[in-house]
Amino acid sequence: MDIKQLMKSFPKSGKVRWIGIREERAVAVKEANEVIATASKGLKGDHYKGKNKKRQVTLIQAEHIKAVADILGLETINPQELRRNVVISGTNLLALKDLTFTLGTAKLKMTGYCHPCSRMEKNLGEGGYNAMRGHGGITAEILEDGLIRIGDSLTVLEA
Repeated sequence: MDIKQLMKSFPKSGKVRWIGIREERAVAVKEANEVIATASKGLKGDHYKGKNKKRQVTLIQAEHIKAVADILGLETINPQELRRNVVISGTNLLALKDLTFTLGTAKLKMTGYCHPCSRMEKNLGEGGYNAMRGHGGITAEILEDGLIRIGDSLTVLEA
């Protein structure tokens, strides 16, 4: 296989492990078991409401949450503190660059990296911002409406 083929090889699907909705900009993230994703409006109940299509959904890897906890010397980190919408395990989210994928019955496309904000220092304690650098996850645009539930698969679509 050449490098282009390797970059599109995802033999295993990821899994949705956690879902969160931010109803307003500065309020706490609410945990959910499922969420409706709409191409024109983003995630139902989330404060972005389609304002910025490139950031309709934020995703972070469960494995990266563990890495951040290890860096900070913490046993665990509650995903609510990270202010992302979806926690995924089993897929390298950074490898989704320029690719489309399904998340539950919704179709999405990675649009960029989700860099940490200064709130990470407050939420995670001293060093939280730097611990999150390189581990903040990705942003995505919703291309087709669908339902995302805990336990659903993240499956990369053929380019």
